[in-house]
Amino acid sequence: MEVYFDNSATTRVLDKVVAAMDQMMTENYGNPSARHIMGVRAENAVKQAASQVAKTLKVKEKEILFTSGGSESNNMALIGTALANKRAGKHIIASNIEHPSIYNTLGFLEEMGFEVTYLRVDQKGHVDLEQLKQAVRQDTILVSVMYVNNEVGAVEPVEEIGKIVHGANPGTVFHVDAIQAYGKFQIRPKKQGIDLLSVSGHKLHGPKGIGFLYIDEHVKIRPIIYGGGQQRGMRSGTENVPGIVGMGVAAEEAYTNFEEKVGHLCALKDHMLERLKEVEGATPNSYPGRESAPQVVSVSFSGVRSEVLLHALEDKGIYVSSGSACSSNHPDVSGTLKGIGVKPELLDSTLRFSFGRFNTLEEVDYCIETLKELLPVLRRYQRG
Repeated sequence: MEVYFDNSATTRVLDKVVAAMDQMMTENYGNPSARHIMGVRAENAVKQAASQVAKTLKVKEKEILFTSGGSESNNMALIGTALANKRAGKHIIASNIEHPSIYNTLGFLEEMGFEVTYLRVDQKGHVDLEQLKQAVRQDTILVSVMYVNNEVGAVEPVEEIGKIVHGANPGTVFHVDAIQAYGKFQIRPKKQGIDLLSVSGHKLHGPKGIGFLYIDEHVKIRPIIYGGGQQRGMRSGTENVPGIVGMGVAAEEAYTNFEEKVGHLCALKDHMLERLKEVEGATPNSYPGRESAPQVVSVSFSGVRSEVLLHALEDKGIYVSSGSACSSNHPDVSGTLKGIGVKPELLDSTLRFSFGRFNTLEEVDYCIETLKELLPVLRRYQRG
């Protein structure tokens, strides 16, 4: 049996998405900036995709900016907002469990003279709201908090954060990294006080290399890519039309029969959490039901290194992650696991299992039985 439990890293692309992209690469392959009919068809396809995405968020089509993915969306949100608003202040707030594409961008902004306050989180990974209230100042130009943590699935109270931020300083821009949340939650930026929202296509059965940034029409932001002025001058460069079309189809599909799809993910997660009680030395860092994201189960396994267990599972046809794929190139111990208070001896013994629409309960059972078989052997080996 082959079991792919690394859907938070990337997902299998839907056949419907592949078909739509194929048509844009082999039939309607014009440049959207061209003035002839082939260009017009491509331009209309881009507009349709923007409309499909906008409808899922109940926002305006013109507020959707297509990017190359989550990292670019996050970079533009932070750098573009900081550069556009630096006269109003140079103070930024973020949580201490953000994705590397946020954390490392903030490091760049600190080098440019911006000041960053990092918020603590509790054992469940939730931002300290009292610290947030104390942290927002009149020179705070930006607050950035992820909707769902990519490692443990913690869900932040974004609407409450939005109220606190805008209540303390109406001029502060609130950015949300929704890369692990979009398609798993009903997100309403206008209602939740979200000014900027980052999304990546390949986390929801769409293609890699495409994403978008929702930009509220009242937000002051500068482009970070200059050139021919495409996308209303906000992101120059010929649009990735096949990717954009695929993003639109994947977005629409994610929110069709939404409750059924999310219910399936929750059932997989809850079944795994229940069966993990049978696995000696397994400590989940995620929570059942809607207490955490429906697609993520983080588990610490005492007495075995995560990399060893990961490859042992791989030999059995089970593919998981030892953290986020974006941070796995770096040997540093997860700041998220430290932030939620995971015991030091378990920091290097944690795996992430993440589900998608094609996974089954039978696969969860196979994974649990395999863990019960492997762990005693691996622990003996490591002690030896």
